[in-house]
Amino acid sequence: MLLPPMNYKEEKKQLIINFYTAFMNKDAEKMAACYTDDVVFNDPVFKNLKGEEVRDMWRMLLGSATDLKVSFSDVEANGIKGSASWEAIYPFSKTGNIVHNKIKASFEFENGKIVRHTDDFDLWKWAGMALGVSGKLLGWTSFMQGKIKDTAQKSLDKYRENKK
Repeated sequence: MLLPPMNYKEEKKQLIINFYTAFMNKDAEKMAACYTDDVVFNDPVFKNLKGEEVRDMWRMLLGSATDLKVSFSDVEANGIKGSASWEAIYPFSKTGNIVHNKIKASFEFENGKIVRHTDDFDLWKWAGMALGVSGKLLGWTSFMQGKIKDTAQKSLDKYRENKK
């Protein structure tokens, strides 16, 4: 497979840097501008979000974030795909427990923007930090993980409904 020229690779790397810089600055609109109209997002909590739903997820998360610290590293791109490591440290809103989540992100590009964004992290570990003892004991179960996913999706649905 032929890879795009070097400048194209650097443009995609810069796109990822711009995305996370906006994230660090809590600027959901600049993050949203990095995505194509039909972007698809997946992570262990949010599954198969598309388009405006993805942008609204970031708006919701940043709009309710208190004391959020984001950092990123290891940005790579070959012009077609890219990746980065990032970390978020924040108090979980429902418990006040401090979460230090370490995430590996992968990206696919189309027309100069991100068309597919997938974040990967350990949901059981996240549940232990966010929910405390119950998350540590039950965070590995499909019941607890299903409840986390359901609660997050309902929050996003409510945010989107209230936005109208």
